[in-house]
Amino acid sequence: MRRLLLICAACTATALPAIAEEESGKSLMERGAELFLEGLRQEMEPAIGDLRALADQFGPALQSFMQEMGPALADLAAQVQDWSTYEAPEMLPNGDIIIRKKPPQEQPDQSEPQDEQSSDGLTDI
Repeated sequence: MRRLLLICAACTATALPAIAEEESGKSLMERGAELFLEGLRQEMEPAIGDLRALADQFGPALQSFMQEMGPALADLAAQVQDWSTYEAPEMLPNGDIIIRKKPPQEQPDQSEPQDEQSSDGLTDI
């Protein structure tokens, strides 16, 4: 990446005087930025192509998964109030997936602001 930046900087520095004479409408900074971004785009093009191919490969599978599992996941999310009270999912040897609730001493403190309490410790209503 440093080599790319050095190459872009060198090209920009050598090309700016000639370009500045040709294009009086753009400043040297604007043209330098354009050259830098163009060089960056050319360097990133192969990686973007690989990402596109990966999306084409996994896109249909993800779409099918969301169509089948989306409603079940939405139902599960509606039933669970706080995910921090559960342990990480665990897969059993038979393929079942279980999600255990943490023991009460390991659960994060869920105390809500309480109403004013009287001197005897009872809540005033």
